[in-house]
Amino acid sequence: MILRRLYDPKLAQASYLVACGRTGEALVIDPNRDCEQYLEAARAENVRITHVTETHIHADFVSGSRELAAQTGARLLLSDAAGDAWRYAFAKESDAVPVVDGTTFEIGAVRFRAMHTPGHTPEHLSFLVTDTAAGDRPMGAFTGDFIFVGDVGRPDLLERAVKVTGTMEASARQLFASIQRFKSLPDYLQLWPGHGAGSACGKSLSAMPQSTLGYERLFNWGLALTDEDEFVEAVLAGQPDPPTYFAMMKSINRIGPRLRGAIQRPLRVGVEQARDALSAGAVVVDTRPAAGFAAGHIPGSLNIPLNRSFSTWAGWLLPYDRDIYLVADDRRGQGVTDAVRDLAMIGLDRIVGYVGTNEVERWTASNRSATVRQVNTAELAERLRTGDAVVVDVRAPTEYSGGRLPGSVNIPLGQLAEKADAMPRDHLIVVQCQSGGRSAIAASVLASRGIDNVADLVGGIDAWKAGGYPVAAGAA
Repeated sequence: MILRRLYDPKLAQASYLVACGRTGEALVIDPNRDCEQYLEAARAENVRITHVTETHIHADFVSGSRELAAQTGARLLLSDAAGDAWRYAFAKESDAVPVVDGTTFEIGAVRFRAMHTPGHTPEHLSFLVTDTAAGDRPMGAFTGDFIFVGDVGRPDLLERAVKVTGTMEASARQLFASIQRFKSLPDYLQLWPGHGAGSACGKSLSAMPQSTLGYERLFNWGLALTDEDEFVEAVLAGQPDPPTYFAMMKSINRIGPRLRGAIQRPLRVGVEQARDALSAGAVVVDTRPAAGFAAGHIPGSLNIPLNRSFSTWAGWLLPYDRDIYLVADDRRGQGVTDAVRDLAMIGLDRIVGYVGTNEVERWTASNRSATVRQVNTAELAERLRTGDAVVVDVRAPTEYSGGRLPGSVNIPLGQLAEKADAMPRDHLIVVQCQSGGRSAIAASVLASRGIDNVADLVGGIDAWKAGGYPVAAGAA
């Protein structure tokens, strides 16, 4: 048996290629939209992709199952374990094999058995895998978003992200039942989950790529709890806010993502063309680091730096119904391509054009560009003493309650745009986060909505603490 894990650090998402070395057949589990990586992996292993499946209808990225099957001629296998409400709408037209609890299929000498493990989602499947060339018992399980290393899949997304009311507790109880059933399997079973640390599909995921059921039985809080009511309370508590784009992903992945082919580089445009598009309703996303954006940028543009958090904040902040123009570094060859790829992974396909960062820098040097005001801790302390500033902490509520600037208000970054119109206009608004990354994005969000009395606290609360300034605990 051949096993390849393909991991996307920006999505904190794992997919797997499993193949039989004897027959050269391969199955891909939970592919994302970057299909070329699976084709490359298959070529490297000298196998052909004959089957594609996924553990559930994903909420955090656009599934690549339909695309990969179309490109390779592979057979699709899709969950049919939860009835009409959670059946893939494109399954019939794709001639997909319906998979339910107990369904078995083989890829050469590698046997798979589906196990219905609802809770994170109603249709969720885990796949037990047996290398029949070596033995007749399962060696491991692909658990998707059911069991992670150190955590379990959150059962609240249907209600909190998709707005299917009244489902959280019932899903949590389903998850508990699925875990109890799964715990009957042997300790030696290896576990290959669908996400790692940084994913919003749980609250305490480990960065370790795999584990065993025996280890998780000992150290995973979700498997350690044996009282159902206690489990329900624990699993629903402290979950991070789901990004707004999760609802869109659920819809796209259930209906069926459109087949888009290879990701294309957009047209290069000039600054004035991007400004005209912005005036006509498009969005301009500047992917430069915060310092470059602060020094000068196209007025009205958003700053979402092209780093590991780019996809997450793009999903929180960008609309799906408007054209998007990028400001991206094309001097190193990959800046534009990476940005387009990352946006495509979450279904943001309306990338009309891009402006090179060098052109923006030349333009800002000779035109009335916008800048971001930055304040240090000493200046902020003086403004707070005189009552001349309002501090908006854009961190998550759990971070805020763990230590905050006295008098600050908490509006998480993902909620800032919808609350921007209520911001005071008679005081300086100082946005602040942990170390300065999120607050830089926040400053651009407010400025793009016409709020010009904004400043960014350099270094965030970390710098505030380092300066010896007071910190309050608990919610305000």
